[in-house]
Amino acid sequence: MRFENKVAIVTGGGQGIGKAVAQGLASEGASVVISDINKEAAGKTAEEIEDSCQTKTFAVETDVKKKEAIHNLVALAEKEFGRIDILFNSAGICKRIDIEDISEEEWDEMIDINMRGVFLCSQAVMSIMKRQQQGRILNMASLAGKVGGIAVGAHYSASKAGVICLTKSFARNLGPYGITVNALAPGPVDTAMIQDWPSDVREDMARQAPLGRIAMTEDVAEPALFLLSDAAKHITGEILDINGGILMD
Repeated sequence: MRFENKVAIVTGGGQGIGKAVAQGLASEGASVVISDINKEAAGKTAEEIEDSCQTKTFAVETDVKKKEAIHNLVALAEKEFGRIDILFNSAGICKRIDIEDISEEEWDEMIDINMRGVFLCSQAVMSIMKRQQQGRILNMASLAGKVGGIAVGAHYSASKAGVICLTKSFARNLGPYGITVNALAPGPVDTAMIQDWPSDVREDMARQAPLGRIAMTEDVAEPALFLLSDAAKHITGEILDINGGILMD
């Protein structure tokens, strides 16, 4: 199994892409710490994984905006398992707001969760992975972070553009320690995050893709598992497009 004896932290692991990746890691042998601001969702995911995969897992309620909460998460994971091999930064929010209507509070919330959270979580596991001389960090960027908001707010696009640059900065700094840092840049994915989008917006995004549909969670989870595996040990600083061909670069 690809992740036997590996320990992973998955933020935003209670739902959507984070949950799918957590389940995939566990199904291939990893012990997984499920982090989510939604305590109930995180606990449910952990229970499902233990029932189906018979691998050790537990849930931690975490607000990725808060440094002390992140340090508690990492400390609990290290205390329980003695190491941290994988960090998947999946926690995030997405809101459709016209640019002229974005308040300062909405801007700060988006940047704090989507970008600051990635920075703080990655920073928190650095010393452990450096000591191990190996590790995998994978971030959630977005098509919107490359091209600007298509169907989302400008604050979301800005936060994901920041994640792209953070990914490359961490990759350059951590490469000498055997740590790879990459990001996924999906287009729209059929999760709860876009359930409130008008049907015409969802249909238009599907039409823009040469493959004719928006992504499902498994379309993102499988590439994520590859980048977190030893098969991708010589890939770092990569921003992987998963958008059905909407953007080809």
